[in-house]
Amino acid sequence: MCGIVGYIGLSDAQPILLSGLEKLEYRGYDSAGIAVHNGKKIDIVKSKGRLYELKKKLSSNNLKGNLGIGHTRWATHGIPSDVNSHPHTSNNCKIAVVHNGIIENYLELKKNLSQSIFSSDTDTEVIAHLINKYYVPGKIENLIDAILKVLTKINGSYALAIICEDFPDKLIGVRKDNPLVIGLGENENFIASDITAIVNYTRDVYFLDDEQIALLDSKNVTVFDKNKNVVKKDVFKVDWNVESTQKGGYDFYMLKEIFEQPKIINDFISLNLSDNNFLDKINLSNKQIKKFNRIYIVGCGTAYHAGLIGARLMERLPNVFVRAHMASEFRYSNQIIDEKTLLIAISQSGETADTLAALRIAKKNNARVLSIVNVVGSSIARESDNVIYIAAGPEIAVASTKAFSAQLMAFYVLVCNLYRSLEIISEQQFLQMQEKLRELPSLVNQILSCENEIKDKAQKYLSCKNVFYIGRSLDYFIALEGSLKLKEIAYLYSQAYAAGELKHGPIALIDDTILVIGILTQENIIEKTLSNLKECKSRSGKIFTVTSQIDNKVKNISDDVFVIPKTHEIFEPLLANIVLQLFAYYIANGLGYDIDKPRNLAKSVTVE
Repeated sequence: MCGIVGYIGLSDAQPILLSGLEKLEYRGYDSAGIAVHNGKKIDIVKSKGRLYELKKKLSSNNLKGNLGIGHTRWATHGIPSDVNSHPHTSNNCKIAVVHNGIIENYLELKKNLSQSIFSSDTDTEVIAHLINKYYVPGKIENLIDAILKVLTKINGSYALAIICEDFPDKLIGVRKDNPLVIGLGENENFIASDITAIVNYTRDVYFLDDEQIALLDSKNVTVFDKNKNVVKKDVFKVDWNVESTQKGGYDFYMLKEIFEQPKIINDFISLNLSDNNFLDKINLSNKQIKKFNRIYIVGCGTAYHAGLIGARLMERLPNVFVRAHMASEFRYSNQIIDEKTLLIAISQSGETADTLAALRIAKKNNARVLSIVNVVGSSIARESDNVIYIAAGPEIAVASTKAFSAQLMAFYVLVCNLYRSLEIISEQQFLQMQEKLRELPSLVNQILSCENEIKDKAQKYLSCKNVFYIGRSLDYFIALEGSLKLKEIAYLYSQAYAAGELKHGPIALIDDTILVIGILTQENIIEKTLSNLKECKSRSGKIFTVTSQIDNKVKNISDDVFVIPKTHEIFEPLLANIVLQLFAYYIANGLGYDIDKPRNLAKSVTVE
């Protein structure tokens, strides 16, 4: 949510800032702006709308200087407008600030300042005015002191990049509950909310921890804690290929990332099935596992859906209560959490605010935390006791695809090993499941080779305004994910139902304007879901079935059928989901939407 980039060095800041902001567009935004120090004062240009609107303004107002900060804003306080766009400045334009997060007590702080100095409706502007209030011009230490004093006054979450008119060679970054990365270059240094913004310029980064402040010039980076003690940071080396952040000839990142899934799955298998015991690799001993009597799985959106599947599979563990929770609701659920509790936190970015909050509740109550994350060095990864990295590479499209498949792979491998460790399955059964896992990249490729068939099916339903997804057990959880994808990128009213619940109300809505997508992969319950589809068909609903079990019963009831390859039934939902991803993509594409940047959504939701 929102994006920050900052630069100090020997090069012109403006093109570097714009390049970084372009890389952050995928996070979602409604306005953008940059501030550049020209050696004497700070110049600012900002604009409502997409980056091209900002670039148009800059074409007639080019900013020169070697120090600058930039921002893409997603409105939380104040409507999208030029005035509410970042950067924000103090009334004397001495201080310029960009901010990700929310200042919860900004109205209270604002009352204690002169109202005449405010020009925007944002919470961020109060930060600039407060820094200016406490700053005594002179040494850089005075500015640091002023910032630290402001941090004691504000409540909420923030990642900040700050520049001051008095210091044309100094850039400052601060974070609390929102990610901030420091990029280390040669005669230049960077600040960003996301590695993707600076990976073209450097592969060496620091991850700031909460309540740390970084002081950058072109040669050096010094990190302090809130007591002004110097903190030694480890350098993290980014191992992505720069090409992985490019479209590679695809029309949209989402389609590229859908087609990356065989490789992602294969890479996860290569990294994690070659070890004799996956549990040893993630430092979970048999003794620890047998201690747990409760497992809570938390995530948001797509990650939550992966967690539902993981929880259902873990229900086989003996003498363990397992439940998946929406992370945003976990803190209100009054759960029993103690040293016998395992919390599994799932987040692609590793920065999801609600998931991080759930993690901290668990840690406060002495639970053990295992995280499933994509971004190495992210907050959730660093605060967890154990980590499974899904290694999906940068996911640029807002609608998650490859990360979801990789999260499922993490659960599949984890569960298979837990089953073996607790003797739920035999060694032979474990090896058979491993073999089926190794077949998955090839099976996904089989589905992707049918892209045009799925595209043609999608084209038939472009006029549908209402879509139901139904399934039972694991198929229901995939129905939830398929429905979410259609909502996110095609803006259609789409709802997933547990198939057995149709008769308890939703079936009243079925008529010839409704498309019903049935997911049938679990052999022991296919007949029951087929009965529910028959009920929809008898009420004139259009039926599209995604199944691994094709027979005349399925054909006769369906307007369209897509048959996925057969494998172990707990892995088949992953294959069904590939079909639903492509279906949603081609519905949205056929309707002419900007698939990578769906309206009102952000890639990394770092506010609660």
